[in-house]
Amino acid sequence: MDKRNRLIAIGLIGVGCMMIFGRWLGFFSIVALLFLLLGVYRTTSGKVKQGYKLLGIGAVLLLLDHLVLVLGICLISLGMFFTKSKRVQRKEGFMQKQNFSSRFDWDRSPWVMHSLSSWHILGEADLDLSLAMAEQKETVMLFQGIFGDMDIQLSDDYGIEIEAFVLFGSIEFGNQRDTGMLNRLNWKSPNYESSEYKVKFSVSYLMGDLDVRLS
Repeated sequence: MDKRNRLIAIGLIGVGCMMIFGRWLGFFSIVALLFLLLGVYRTTSGKVKQGYKLLGIGAVLLLLDHLVLVLGICLISLGMFFTKSKRVQRKEGFMQKQNFSSRFDWDRSPWVMHSLSSWHILGEADLDLSLAMAEQKETVMLFQGIFGDMDIQLSDDYGIEIEAFVLFGSIEFGNQRDTGMLNRLNWKSPNYESSEYKVKFSVSYLMGDLDVRLS
């Protein structure tokens, strides 16, 4: 029954997209849409890596056939990033980056943790808070973009708050994994209020994979 419901949901999404974007649909657009829908189905079925590959192929085909549309999506995402960064970064002195591609390897050696706002089309981040050295009592880390792959290893040394949203992809928290569409995570560690040092993560991707591992 679950499989049948997923197929019905994907079919409805496909029909809705064709109704909305019908006048822009050509051969490449239809093929791209099929790859995207199949990618969503594979991720919801648990075949995450295969699903991501199909989503990537669909996105590339869509990019080739609708460059202006894709650029529009990127500009909207970037505009939302600036608005959100201004809202969540309440203190001066934070670092702000906008790149086509970003990579953060903060899981291999001790690193200095500071407030950061990062937007990218393609992003990958590996963060281990047990290796982090905080600059301030409260740190805000904002990651937003189109495609993202993020792993966070938590630590009891910090009070942690996480707000995450992935439109297509998956969010794994501890032993629980949610895949498919409209994935959300809102969590605050039990020691948040009593901790001397606090860290807030705000993560938002159009397509992505977020893995949060508990200490």
